[in-house]
Parts: sequence; C-alpha cells; structure tokens
Amino acid sequence: MKTDKQDFFKKVHRVARLIPEGRVTSYGAIAEYLGAKSSARVVGWAMNAAHGDLSIPAHRVVNRIGMLSGKHHFEGTNLMQQLLESEGVLVKEHQVQNFKEIYWNPCKEL
Repeated sequence: MKTDKQDFFKKVHRVARLIPEGRVTSYGAIAEYLGAKSSARVVGWAMNAAHGDLSIPAHRVVNRIGMLSGKHHFEGTNLMQQLLESEGVLVKEHQVQNFKEIYWNPCKEL
C-alpha cells in the first residue's frame, strides 16, 4: 500500500518534469501548486529522493530567492550548478542571477 508521502513525492516529481529547460522554480511554488503551501520542505525531500532518476530535473528547483540550497545532494561539488549552466542559467556564488526573469511558476503556467 502506498503512503501519503509516496503519493505526494510522485506529484512533486510530475510537476518537476514540466519545468522547462533553462527555467527554475522554487520548492514553495511546487508546494503551493499542489495545494500544500506550507510543505516546501517536503518538496525538498521529494527532490532529494529523485536523485538517480534522470527524468526528474531536480536541479531546476531552488529556494525562494534563487539559491542552490539543494546543491549538496548532487553528486560532485558543483553538479547542480553545472546542469543549470548547461541550460543557459547564469549562476554566481550558488545563486541564480536572473532568477525573476527565468522563474517558472506552476500556479500561473500550468
């Protein structure tokens, strides 16, 4: 039997798969879209659980101010940043530089 947590993680992963290349969103935006506005931390746990599944672009999910707060969960020292930069996202000192311009809000775009 599936737990509520597993179901929520699957919903988070479905939304993350929709983030366009070269765009980023926040843990809180995904939580709000799923009707669980105060569950940004759980979205983070779901992103951590996604590592190893290349179909889930966990690198496109950052904190509410564009910091790569989940970077330590990626293999290698700068993999999250490298993945974002390979998509044209400008990152400096672990922060997305053009955050407001490339921010993807699932509540408005889905």
